[in-house]
Amino acid sequence: MHPFKLSKCFSFTASRDWFYKQSFSNAGLRSVATDLGEGTVMHCWVPKIQNTARPNLLLLHGFGANAMWQYGEHLRHFTPRFNVYVPDLVFFGESYTTRTDRSESFQAQCIMKMMEKHGALRMNLVGISYGGFVGYSMAAQFPDRLDKLVLCCTGVCLEEKDLEEGFFHVADLDEAISILLPQSPEKLRELMSFSFVKPQARWVPSYFLTDFIDVMCTDYLEEKKELIQAILKNRKFSNLPKISQRTLIVWGEEDHIFPLELGHRLKRHVGESAELKVIKNAGHALNIEKPKEFIKHLKSFLFDSDSCPPSQSTYSGLLFRYWYEYKASFTKQH
Repeated sequence: MHPFKLSKCFSFTASRDWFYKQSFSNAGLRSVATDLGEGTVMHCWVPKIQNTARPNLLLLHGFGANAMWQYGEHLRHFTPRFNVYVPDLVFFGESYTTRTDRSESFQAQCIMKMMEKHGALRMNLVGISYGGFVGYSMAAQFPDRLDKLVLCCTGVCLEEKDLEEGFFHVADLDEAISILLPQSPEKLRELMSFSFVKPQARWVPSYFLTDFIDVMCTDYLEEKKELIQAILKNRKFSNLPKISQRTLIVWGEEDHIFPLELGHRLKRHVGESAELKVIKNAGHALNIEKPKEFIKHLKSFLFDSDSCPPSQSTYSGLLFRYWYEYKASFTKQH
């Protein structure tokens, strides 16, 4: 059978997505959609059984497919030691809102409301790229809720003028959006060339890339464009709030989406509570390109028992959740 005809009746991307769902379930997680009210629903993979003796770990994805694709290969390293939560950010996967707010601050508030609904009041957090923007905002808005923070290739220190001054490898915001939200095989190849030191996309057939785009890159396209625009609009480094949590910054030495200089800026901004680890021969997608080194740094930082207090999703968390549900029910009835 001709490969193009095969792609019409078989989607590798959909099959891979099904495989990740099975692997997440086998890792002890279950898929839950949480209604936060005001037109917002957050989807998250949460523990089937919450172990109150373990700390909580929140894994936030970046732009791309959905949360499963970015953490599927790493999940097994964390589930034996943490209550792991892997949400889809708003307008990714099965999460959405009817509200018009596109800021990372709003995303952070949605994630925290969702975690509260699950009784997880304190957590450690790993954020990749855009997920790190949201994670940083959570650390700034809810300083007492986050114990340790890992930011991977997260350009929170960028400024709007950086794009105008040629700091990035794109001419303007429209070009950046066309690459970050690819709608053709050519643009997906371009994205992979930006994300990897040694991209292999030029050898991948166009029908295969088209299948990936059809399954993963067409939903909420306009809303995702607005998310990217919101990141950059009027952004000034001087307005970035300070955070105090112990922070690990992980960066690919040859990142062409968020250049390494942004990692050094972030280290200087956070100060003594932060450490920067640079992975050689790695680009922006270092979690995929250099998975062993990526996991090594995360384990070394997160598995330090002295700074990983037990989960607070015990009695206090349960009481908070029951009160939250009671209050919502009481409000609805009156």
